[in-house]
Amino acid sequence: MYLFLEALRSALRAIAASKLRSFLTSLGIIIGVASIIAVVSLVQGLEQSITQQFEGYGSNSLFIQQRRDNFGRLIGDLTDDDLIKLKAIEGIAAISPQTFLFEYSGLQYAGKEHAADIVGVMPEFAEMDNSYPEIGRFITSADANSRKKIAVIGPKVRDELNLPDNPIGEFLRYGPHWLKIVGVLESKGQMLGQDLDNYVYIPYPTALGIMGYQKQPFVMFVARVADVDRMAALTARVSQTLRRNHGLRQGDDDDFSIQSSDQVLASIGQVTRIITLVFGGIVGISLLVGGIGIMNIMLVSVTERTREVGICKALGATRADILLQFLLEAVIISLLGGVIGLAIGYGLGMGIANLIPDFPPSQVPLWSIAMALGFSSAVGIIFGLLPAAKAAGLDPIDALRYE
Repeated sequence: MYLFLEALRSALRAIAASKLRSFLTSLGIIIGVASIIAVVSLVQGLEQSITQQFEGYGSNSLFIQQRRDNFGRLIGDLTDDDLIKLKAIEGIAAISPQTFLFEYSGLQYAGKEHAADIVGVMPEFAEMDNSYPEIGRFITSADANSRKKIAVIGPKVRDELNLPDNPIGEFLRYGPHWLKIVGVLESKGQMLGQDLDNYVYIPYPTALGIMGYQKQPFVMFVARVADVDRMAALTARVSQTLRRNHGLRQGDDDDFSIQSSDQVLASIGQVTRIITLVFGGIVGISLLVGGIGIMNIMLVSVTERTREVGICKALGATRADILLQFLLEAVIISLLGGVIGLAIGYGLGMGIANLIPDFPPSQVPLWSIAMALGFSSAVGIIFGLLPAAKAAGLDPIDALRYE
């Protein structure tokens, strides 16, 4: 233990004697670690934001939607008859369709116009999406059955159209259609540049009527399963029901897709992991360059301190003592670079996230900190071995003669 502490003291003294050179030596490590931490913090922040949005649906939700071909065209269709058949499946606690309207440019009120996302939904959608009204009410079954032209709006829609603070009873114009406001939703913020407060919800049958029944809309069903342990069995049952209802024969491909919320989250996690690995591999080149820089400078340092090594060996220092001292010096330089890079990367991640409009806050997970510091130490060990071995292998007599 004493020998290790003495070697550590000698290594720190050597680093302190050449502060600028030590800093420049670790610059490659600093840049590499800072880049990795910045990338990881941004990707993790993004993943966490998306995950929180999907977790609102719960782990017992199924997302059923039409498939598209390679050109983005809809292959299948989800109809009211499909909805009725799926509602009848034992174990499906609730199900709501949703479809987006793109018929007209925007909503109009008192001479002002604003573009918002207009979505046709059923009453069950409010609970599934955690979309609750702050003022007024949400869509009811009576609204849907009567195809009423009513609307539940997000707070941004109210603000952009200069509606009254309590706009219940006001009318919005959407093309030739007039929509009566019956509720204003609680604010939900933003995700990935998408303003979640810029939505207008209308009854699903009303939305189909506005689009025209001759047109094939893009429809998605969101279903809630009563027992999450039966998720796999109910997914298979939903698939069988839709195939039978669509007249698909054995061997025919599905014209729909079914995903659970857990599967969606797993897919998101896989994408973010791939992004992290790709960017991590790219910026990891900086760590390689930094390691080579450490090795080169340490080799120069060994040459400069040849007489010092000779004196140490003449006084009884062993080959292992010299090896440990120079190896510790390389590891400390690399580890200091890792710590500085960690701080810079954290600051970079926060700064970039704040500069990008509506981007979620950056997150630095503990595993990324451990990885950065561990990798820095490993670089110091790997690239410090050759200079340390060279120093340890010096002949004491030749070293004392060295000028």
